[in-house]
Amino acid sequence: MAQFDLLMPKMGESVAEATIIKWVKNVGDSVKLDETILEIATDKVDSEIPSPFEGTLVKQLFKEGDVVQVGALIAVISSDASAAVETPKTAAPVTAKVEAAVVSAPDVTNHAAVSNDFSQSNKFFSPLVKNIAKQEGIAVAELETINGSGKDGRVTKSDILAYIPNKGKQNIAVVEQVKEVVAQVQTAAPVSTPQVHKSNVKSMAGDEIIEMDRMRKLIADHMVMSKHVSPHVTSFVEADVTNMVLWRDKIKSQFEKREGEKITFTPLFIEAVAKAIKDYPMINVAVDGTNIIKRKSINIGMAAALPSGNLIVPVIKNADEKNLIGLTKNVNDLAKRSKANKLTPDEIQDGTFTLTNVGGFGNVMGTPIINQPQVAIMATGTIKKKPAVIETPYGDTIGIRHMMFLSLSYDHRVVDGSLGGSFLRKVADYLENFDINRTF
Repeated sequence: MAQFDLLMPKMGESVAEATIIKWVKNVGDSVKLDETILEIATDKVDSEIPSPFEGTLVKQLFKEGDVVQVGALIAVISSDASAAVETPKTAAPVTAKVEAAVVSAPDVTNHAAVSNDFSQSNKFFSPLVKNIAKQEGIAVAELETINGSGKDGRVTKSDILAYIPNKGKQNIAVVEQVKEVVAQVQTAAPVSTPQVHKSNVKSMAGDEIIEMDRMRKLIADHMVMSKHVSPHVTSFVEADVTNMVLWRDKIKSQFEKREGEKITFTPLFIEAVAKAIKDYPMINVAVDGTNIIKRKSINIGMAAALPSGNLIVPVIKNADEKNLIGLTKNVNDLAKRSKANKLTPDEIQDGTFTLTNVGGFGNVMGTPIINQPQVAIMATGTIKKKPAVIETPYGDTIGIRHMMFLSLSYDHRVVDGSLGGSFLRKVADYLENFDINRTF
């Protein structure tokens, strides 16, 4: 009898753990090669884990809802159908052991280890993060100031390793300022502080209460955080995209026949955005405290609606380096796998700018919310035939043109109206000046 260990797979460079959503196969069930055994979720994407073996599922080491570290043993499959089976058990200690084995011990040459009392902290820190903090001399108070990218804002290995080169330079000062303010408040006379409360919603007869699913909760938190972090401003332009529409109508059959792909307007929009970012690179930035991070890569996310009604944003990496055929294939592949819930975490992260198509729902324009930590997001409205003034060397005339609105929401901390408006106008210029005779 042969037994095979099923481990939690690596879901991406920055993903250290995953939550078990559902066991598709129960203990005692037969499992075929590549058949889905369980469904998991990270803070990036939901995925299915197929079986690399054929046999019988004889052991589950975690239950639905458990958070499991990458590399941890989650199930055992036996080639003997009569093998004894075991029901799921909570096995949290396994995660700590595996997590500690994933990384080599941090360099402690120039750092004195500290003794931290984590019992006084309201935040959760994994054993690995605690160990790195101890060896690097990072106190609990300082550790609590690190913005975590993990589930529920947890500080991950990547977060603390990225923080170490600048540790103590900024966050300690913030902690000291907080301590000083707290001390002043404690010695001052009591003051009335406004309290923020959730709205008290009264249920009425016939109402149906629907609990948000996991992804909707994450989206809600992310949207509220974005509006809280960034002062949003939205600019609009109207673009005459007649040449682009006529060109696509002319070549779409030939394109599909030659490339085996349908060409939509999305890759054309992405092409124009990538060109405009080259012209205005300060729209392709992120904000880190009082520092502006100017991105070298142009990675454009495209918001895609899922059958559930939720949104996901797969990313076209290095969009400026791809030709129109490459963009089309990339867009179609990501859109198809988005609907099938087959994206990997790496494919929905590291975006530097986001494009959302509200025109797909028949809307003429929108005011999208910035996808943090980016500083801008552009919405494309529906393309409609409208009468428009056409300027010619012989005078102005009225003609039927294909018109659309573009809108850009941007972070007014670092993008002023001049930059935001000029960038949006540039995108429109690229679309309006589309070469109707171009090849693909």
